[in-house]
Amino acid sequence: QVQLVESGGGLVQAGGSLRLSCAASGSTFSRYTMGWFRQAPGKEREFVAGISRSGGSTSYADSVKGRFTISRDNAKNAVYLQMNSLKPEETAVYYCAADSTFYLSLVKVTTAEYSYWGQGTQVTVSS
Repeated sequence: QVQLVESGGGLVQAGGSLRLSCAASGSTFSRYTMGWFRQAPGKEREFVAGISRSGGSTSYADSVKGRFTISRDNAKNAVYLQMNSLKPEETAVYYCAADSTFYLSLVKVTTAEYSYWGQGTQVTVSS
């Protein structure tokens, strides 16, 4: 079982950048495919980005392609989300998620596919 703790959220102006981090503990990090999701008030939780166990495969929501970058450091048991050119409508709680898989290149993109979740970090983008 893995425990996830997000950090790096905060208040930023539209067009600004933030880098979110997710620290994992309690299990072998490299066994897990990882993802970032977000949930705005009154809306469903939505996929933002995902990365495979090896880090060699990634997937992004269409709305963030070209602006967000997901990465991981298996030696540090961490996954990151670099967010650039942020928009006010991206204000949300951002969650880190993990799920174990045998496949090195698998990326999961739905909430139902992930077994473990962090508590989330608030990102607020002001206009």
